[in-house]
Amino acid sequence: MSWFVAVPVAFLLLGGSLFSLAASLGIDRFPDLYTRMHAASKAGTVGSGLLLVAVGINSLDVAILARSLAAVCFVVLTAPVSAHLLAKAAYQMGYRLSETTVMDEIKADRKLN
Repeated sequence: MSWFVAVPVAFLLLGGSLFSLAASLGIDRFPDLYTRMHAASKAGTVGSGLLLVAVGINSLDVAILARSLAAVCFVVLTAPVSAHLLAKAAYQMGYRLSETTVMDEIKADRKLN
């Protein structure tokens, strides 16, 4: 493998690993369901996307690269939407926000309507 492939793959792997680590720390440290889901959906999506692109480039095969890019598109389109819907369902079921939450925008929007 040449340096022209190895160096970008190494940076993508390192970046994807750091974003995945940030997502796991957010899941462990954040106070409530909503902030944990935010960390998992945002940082987890970027981390897995970077790792998938690194695998596709490292394979040096166009078919595998195309599949990894398709997987990245699928993750980017589905993970944030599913996290939003799960958070909305949790809110409707009465799961409370953390005490440190400054503003409840859903409650504020309901008062305006």
